[in-house]
Amino acid sequence: MDYAVFAAELARHGVRVTPDAVQRAEWQARVHLDDQVFARAAGASTETQESATRYMRLVLEGLGVADGSTVERVAEWRRTYNPPLGVWTAHDPQAPESLALVRRSGARAAAISNSNGSVASVLAAVGLGPYLDFVVDSGEVGIEKPDPRIFELALARADVAPAEAAYIGDFYSIDVKGATAAGLRAVLLDPGGFWGARDCAMAPDLLSAVGLALSWK
Repeated sequence: MDYAVFAAELARHGVRVTPDAVQRAEWQARVHLDDQVFARAAGASTETQESATRYMRLVLEGLGVADGSTVERVAEWRRTYNPPLGVWTAHDPQAPESLALVRRSGARAAAISNSNGSVASVLAAVGLGPYLDFVVDSGEVGIEKPDPRIFELALARADVAPAEAAYIGDFYSIDVKGATAAGLRAVLLDPGGFWGARDCAMAPDLLSAVGLALSWK
């Protein structure tokens, strides 16, 4: 997420927050969304308008925004902002170094994403496309995480066995559960320390997560 853009939009509605505050609220919102929706409803989609709206409300709650009209206006802004990419137009600061590390190790790198068919374009726009061997987008293949079949598609394309692969994600029920169901080892990103104890490997940042995954080779 481009946290600065989000903070600027909130300022238009009289809510003064820093991009860093938005980032922490977004990290925490992922945990709440996972626990409230994806952990309770097998097969719940991350790509529905209902999921997107709930997620946005959780981000705003984390920033102390409780006014219903403000929440609705910001949610409407998000729905209409910069389609089809939306606010997802920035990359993790550690992404280039992390992906370069994967390449230097001799491993292959790919993205598996629940999206609307725009992931490859987003990754190219933020300069990460050249680091990746391929992208699997749920909007293109018709299967969403945590369905293990989307991971199996990636394994087949990379021509590796599940035991030879690792997956890094930021949703426990979507990423970790899906990857492990397909036989991969998984690392859960927890930069804000909000996930608490989980039955999987965890890392505080992307570079640490990649280092951990590569140590399993």
